[in-house]
Amino acid sequence: MNTDQIKGKWNQIKGNAKQKYGVEMDDEEAFSEGKYDEMVGKIQEKTGKAKEDIKKEIDSW
Repeated sequence: MNTDQIKGKWNQIKGNAKQKYGVEMDDEEAFSEGKYDEMVGKIQEKTGKAKEDIKKEIDSW
């Protein structure tokens, strides 16, 4: 397991926290950001790619 995979796990945790905050505060933007962070974290954990590379790849879709 490389450091980017560990960072991916951390991004998933941050994403879940943002989602919970978004639900509690009725903040749809925070909830959406949390979902995005969670998705990037899952991809990062599976592939071991850097977060910035994954974001560029997603933006190109």
